[in-house]
Amino acid sequence: MPADATPGGAAPGGDGPLVAYLGPPGTFTEEALASDPDLGPLPALPLATIGEVLEAVVEGRVPLGFVPIENAIEGSVHQTVDRLVFDVDLLVQREVVLDVHLHLMARPGTRLEDLEEIVSFPVAIAQCQGFLASRVPRARVVPASSTAEAARRVGASRRGSVGAIAPQVAARLYGLEILASAIEDHPDNQTRFVCVARQGVPAPTGHDKTSLVCFQRTDRPGSLHAILSEFAARDLNLTKLESRPTKRQLGRYCFLIDLEGHIADEVVADCLRVLHAELAEVKFLGSYPQAGADAGQRRARARTAWRRAERWMAEIRAQVRAPGSPLWG
Repeated sequence: MPADATPGGAAPGGDGPLVAYLGPPGTFTEEALASDPDLGPLPALPLATIGEVLEAVVEGRVPLGFVPIENAIEGSVHQTVDRLVFDVDLLVQREVVLDVHLHLMARPGTRLEDLEEIVSFPVAIAQCQGFLASRVPRARVVPASSTAEAARRVGASRRGSVGAIAPQVAARLYGLEILASAIEDHPDNQTRFVCVARQGVPAPTGHDKTSLVCFQRTDRPGSLHAILSEFAARDLNLTKLESRPTKRQLGRYCFLIDLEGHIADEVVADCLRVLHAELAEVKFLGSYPQAGADAGQRRARARTAWRRAERWMAEIRAQVRAPGSPLWG
């Protein structure tokens, strides 16, 4: 990406923030944002809730928003998913995957057995159910708008009986001591974050993902099968399939789908065209580079393969005769 450009086509200007993220400082969202070489250096604005981040982009106060969307243990972050599906029209520009380790922290001098209340983001709480049930079964669990906000509240409190589940950096920022480390139920815990903008689709890289939502026009037997068969017929690999209530009527669902490929790929475009015309209302959420430890290498291999294919095709097309030319010579 050029140094004077940002995802979504927004150009930096002035001294204002370019990307809003779920704050306050010390969240996993901030850590994931900083880990991306293009997004990390941008002037950033921490906001209190996921909804505020997305609304800041919709209203044009910032060109980009950065929020969590999925966790390996708990699944989708519904505050993000439902907003993107039902409330706002934003496009995903890229994804970032972060290894997540959660820690229980409290004011200095607090012991584990002193805790009567534990504060954290609901998704983080859900990732630590085993630890909470076995080690602090009598503590009341209280939701917060983010893990860092939980740590900030505990740090500002004068009570010695309240703790927070948050990232390690939050303990340093808010003057807390870690009582128990890596308390998540599964060690391979990861969270996926997305960067969103009001418009623009990143150019294909050869290692991309497309996200969309399918709303069934009619609730009839086999309707989901009909949708999925369009992907199967084109050998498109689905990386995610999730149903969500449409919020319109009990028993009515839409389907969130992630697939490998880019809207610029004709096979992907053809699939979405058929779905939109014949089977379902389709909301396009974006085509963007896939994350992963080997994403860069896979994109490089894809570019090399495409260059070879282009040369091969050019050599074949160079042999096409002009109209009326003889069949020899």
